[in-house]
Amino acid sequence: MNKQTQTEIEAAAWRKMLSHFQKRTDVQNIDLMNMAGFCRNCFSKWYMAEAKERGVDIDYDQAREVVYGMPYDEFKDKHQTKASDEQMASFNDIKWGEDTTE
Repeated sequence: MNKQTQTEIEAAAWRKMLSHFQKRTDVQNIDLMNMAGFCRNCFSKWYMAEAKERGVDIDYDQAREVVYGMPYDEFKDKHQTKASDEQMASFNDIKWGEDTTE
């Protein structure tokens, strides 16, 4: 596979993943963090970092809008629930080892 085809496949997979996360608003970020070690906010930070590395000035709010498909505050108001004590205990028990935002 040549590099261009690989990049196109990766970009298509990224778009499908974003679409999936935007449709699955029932999946909370705390659950993603507890199960996978990353969440929508991590994707936003990765997106912002990669844009800046390529000379594109994008801030965190703009990156989150790309990932969430709407402004973050709107997403929170519509879809985010308060984390339960159990969810927070699980989150706090995780030994992260490395920064999930890199």
